[in-house]
Amino acid sequence: MSTEKVLYTAKVHTTGGRDGKSRSSDGRLEVNLSTPGGPGKGTNPEQLFAAGWSACFEGAMARAAQQLKVALPADTAIDAEVDLNLADNGFFLRARLNVSLPGLEREVAQRVVEAAHQICPYSKATRSNIDVAINVV
Repeated sequence: MSTEKVLYTAKVHTTGGRDGKSRSSDGRLEVNLSTPGGPGKGTNPEQLFAAGWSACFEGAMARAAQQLKVALPADTAIDAEVDLNLADNGFFLRARLNVSLPGLEREVAQRVVEAAHQICPYSKATRSNIDVAINVV
């Protein structure tokens, strides 16, 4: 029997949709939103998703590296790209995580990234739902 424990619940209030505002219940996040490519000066949901996923994925890589007994380089970085697409059947997302692990052998870096992709909650949420490419660069 498995036990489940809620570690954290993010609470965000949004008004105005893509051209609105979002604010977290603890006040740590307050952002203006704007449509991608539009005239607004705010961020957009795709940028927020890319930031959240890449931050979470880097944490998952740290856990994976620990399990594999590998030290992550101090200058580990992820460039996340999230595409908003439109096709005949509606809107959809596509994403790429380009992972930089300078100094790690490519094979070791690939093992860390593959293990992280199994650990990361964002990766689990997107698996089989959107096209995802995770590249070691």
